[in-house]
Amino acid sequence: MKIKCNDITREFERGLSWKEISRGFSDIFEDDILLVHDLSGNRLIELFRSCKSDKNVRFLTYRDSDGRMTYARSALFMMLKAFYETAGFDKVDRIAVEFTIGGNFYIVPRGDFELSCELLDRVEERMRELRDEAIPIRKSSISVEKAMKRFRKHRMYDKSELFRFRRVSRVNVYDLEGFEDYFYGAMLPDTSYVKLFSLKLYKEGFMLILPSSEDPRQLSVFEPSDKLFKVQSESFKWAQKVGIENIADLNEAICRGKASELILMQEAFFEKKVGEVAQRISKKDKKLILISGPSSSGKTTTANRLAIQLRAYGLKPHIISVDNYFKGIKERPLDKDGKPDFESLNAVDTELFNSDMLRLLSGERVELPSYNFLTGEREYKGNFIEMQEDDIFIIEGIHCLNESFSEKLPKELKYKIYISALTQLNIDEHNRIPTTDMRLLRRMVRDNRTRGYDAASTISRWPSVRRGEEENIFPYQDQADVILNTSMIYELAVIKAFAEPLLFGIPMDAPEYIEAKRLLKFLDYVLPLSPETVPGTSIVREFIGGSLLDVG
Repeated sequence: MKIKCNDITREFERGLSWKEISRGFSDIFEDDILLVHDLSGNRLIELFRSCKSDKNVRFLTYRDSDGRMTYARSALFMMLKAFYETAGFDKVDRIAVEFTIGGNFYIVPRGDFELSCELLDRVEERMRELRDEAIPIRKSSISVEKAMKRFRKHRMYDKSELFRFRRVSRVNVYDLEGFEDYFYGAMLPDTSYVKLFSLKLYKEGFMLILPSSEDPRQLSVFEPSDKLFKVQSESFKWAQKVGIENIADLNEAICRGKASELILMQEAFFEKKVGEVAQRISKKDKKLILISGPSSSGKTTTANRLAIQLRAYGLKPHIISVDNYFKGIKERPLDKDGKPDFESLNAVDTELFNSDMLRLLSGERVELPSYNFLTGEREYKGNFIEMQEDDIFIIEGIHCLNESFSEKLPKELKYKIYISALTQLNIDEHNRIPTTDMRLLRRMVRDNRTRGYDAASTISRWPSVRRGEEENIFPYQDQADVILNTSMIYELAVIKAFAEPLLFGIPMDAPEYIEAKRLLKFLDYVLPLSPETVPGTSIVREFIGGSLLDVG
């Protein structure tokens, strides 16, 4: 049979596994091949599967998003087996992946053992033994009923509960030398592919550190942010307190008619956090509140809700969007694909912004611009502001934490806020819901509602957006005075009803179909929730519509 990749066609014996076939193309790749993208069928194929006909394919490595996720899941599977064997199956109550930090897993085990560097060293040594033995990772399909019984036996009760809400009749279970688990997504064919990993004691648990996305042959450098960790940990523990740790818990709350109560609790918790920030600001002599965060983190709603809280303290806030200081078409920089780069600091007229703010601070009357996205030019429509004694400016935009953006403004007048939708909900204790997935779904729904973009357009732009975040936002998050988590524990159930039709609208031959299929499978775990009970001031309204705030 003939296999074509990167315009190179080679012949193989019919019925060979993709693992064997991939070795025949290893000379044209710097890194290990981890997954196959069948271009004719537009689907992903695990390497343990066999091929019986001619194919045109793309091989995926760690440098591809799907390749990295496959590696990460397989590394986690190895770690779980090694930890249970090392600590003792009878002594481990549970091992939970609570969230990710810089692409690495933060894991908290519970049981009758002492978590120590010595224990982690032995677990890591066992992982290396598993790697060197090249043990096959086997996949089997079993009935939902059998899977529920099996995972109850393994004391993985959250998986058993999750399967109660599956519409399909069968479940894929992975086996590693007798150790079984369920994973959402593809896996590697054997343990020898998981070459690099490290375990590091951290806070109440430990980190599973994986290779760098830039260089798969090097482990990523673990540089924790204590501020970010504190917010993530607080959100996760709050979710535990209200009894919603995973999707099964959320589904159960919806089934029992507790969704409205959950929504009100979550909104009250977030409002409390915003109120605490407003109180701090009111006690300081700050005039410039700079809000930044990645795409679809809810910057606009947060700015508006903060403004309301500040008014309660007698201040008079004015919200200024950095987007209104975008340069015109002729001055706008281009990205590496030759498209307008709105994520770059060079896309913003920082000179004009700093000049306007300095004039306002000195008491001048200033006309602020607005940006017309249709014409690609700034406009002036009589929006004059003159600063009074109790006035305060809330400035929101992706570059607000970067000191180069506001370098001419007095530091003592600035208060910086970083916001992000840090998902506190898991599919189950071993399967995370990536924060980026939630933000992508948010953006998809909003882009369609406000700009008429289809889901394929949003998905195709997402890699560029993510690159911009890595370059322009994440490096500055530690410069914030405070971090706010804008993820709503219930929102996935609400967003589902808006996102699913958009994703189903992507044709099977579209390049974005694989990502759409992955997101649809992920949404299939969640029961839908009517948006009627979502308050008009909620961040979720910024994306689904119906907001009472000025969010565009």
